Amino acid sequence: MAGSDVANGGDGGRHDERLLRVPVDKESDDERRLDRIRKEIDGAFHALRDVDEGVSIFGSARVEKGHRWYELCRETAACLTHHGYTVITGGGPGLMEAANRGAAEADGLSVGLNIELPHEQSINRYVNRQFQFHYFFARKLMFVRYARAFVIMPGGFGTLDELFEALTLIQTHRIYHFPVILVDSEFWDPLLEWIDRGLEDHGLISPGDKELVVVADEPMQVCKHVMRASEMQRALAG
Repeated sequence: MAGSDVANGGDGGRHDERLLRVPVDKESDDERRLDRIRKEIDGAFHALRDVDEGVSIFGSARVEKGHRWYELCRETAACLTHHGYTVITGGGPGLMEAANRGAAEADGLSVGLNIELPHEQSINRYVNRQFQFHYFFARKLMFVRYARAFVIMPGGFGTLDELFEALTLIQTHRIYHFPVILVDSEFWDPLLEWIDRGLEDHGLISPGDKELVVVADEPMQVCKHVMRASEMQRALAG
């Protein structure tokens, strides 16, 4: 399902750049922008309303087929699908493609939430349900709202952004029993060491905050973390 006219304007990025640079805008421009935001969020709610057991998987768009991370992500998504979960990604190439591929090959729902970028990012061919976004914050809302957990594969700034936003939401009690699962301990160990020595040792986070993340190296480890959290979430909701 596409985002139709709420996300197809070629000048959208330039308009947003001006919005973030200029403090004063015309009231009519604000009204149009608010209407566009409402339509985009409403459209995404409609497209994803039946997704109850989702898992959002993040990772680099630059990792190619054949890399061990690609295959690990593909197998992890297939494992989650076999256990009844919907796989949600950004819909792009690399590890997003690997996750969508693993879900699609396991005959599951493979969701891609694509975003307008300066260099156009096309939706990967393994997505079997999609929605196109203009606004990053609207897209981020969907990643959280329809997910039981975040699975974080190796990635760059965008992946780290999703990681730390999720940790902030958990730390501030906006979401509960929501695991953030870092996949591939070898890749993530330097970051975890910095969190330990650079943040906790200097009192910049509370004792135990680093325990908000869990690390996994095998697809089944990821699935077990997700299943435990899902059970706790359902018990809390019931």
